[in-house]
Amino acid sequence: MIGQATGGTMSITGKADCMPLKPGPTLGDTGTEMLATISILSALYKKKDTGEGQHIQLAMQDAMIQYCRTALSAQSATDKAAGRASAGSVTGGNALMGLYPCKPGGPNGFVYVYGTCADNSHCHRVLETIRRPDLFDDERYDTPKKRAAAKPKIEAMLIPLTQARTKEEAMISLGEPKVPAGTVFDTMELRQNANIEKRDIFQTIDHPTVGPSKIPVWPFEASGDDVPLKPPPVGRT
Repeated sequence: MIGQATGGTMSITGKADCMPLKPGPTLGDTGTEMLATISILSALYKKKDTGEGQHIQLAMQDAMIQYCRTALSAQSATDKAAGRASAGSVTGGNALMGLYPCKPGGPNGFVYVYGTCADNSHCHRVLETIRRPDLFDDERYDTPKKRAAAKPKIEAMLIPLTQARTKEEAMISLGEPKVPAGTVFDTMELRQNANIEKRDIFQTIDHPTVGPSKIPVWPFEASGDDVPLKPPPVGRT
């Protein structure tokens, strides 16, 4: 938690007019471990080629800065500290970017849409989906910058589509015309997801004291490797 506070990730998380928030994922621990692993592998390659070892130093604060690189690029463009953008992007707003409600509601009853701000392609695909191609050349929405300024009006046209569908249905309706969209899955839905089940991302171990426990495993597969998952040893006092 301290690494996430001192490394910038809390300062860019949350609503613009509210206090900073701690990111939900364990960025400080797992994120630093990932960078450390990559650094160790790099050092091993150097030792293999040169025979020379290396001393590696990695501070958690420095690791968290790497996860703020997009926000730092926004700072470079404005010469101001990057702010909080809620469900948007700290690099700048764009209409068709954010969380949109789906039926039947609930705390995670949303689909996330991330339309590009580089051109009009995603916007046009959404307009086709909601049967409003007449707005392609509408001067109020014909550039990403104009759409960002008119975001509430564009969202008012999209929300009826998402509210009439479940979050999975909304993702498919937008994904089929190649609009970047993703269902907001909660942790239980992820553990019960059929597609994730096929990839064996969750596996069950029979722990000697806890019993059967379904846990996430390392999300990486390599041909020829089949390492069985076993419970950790039981400690003794």
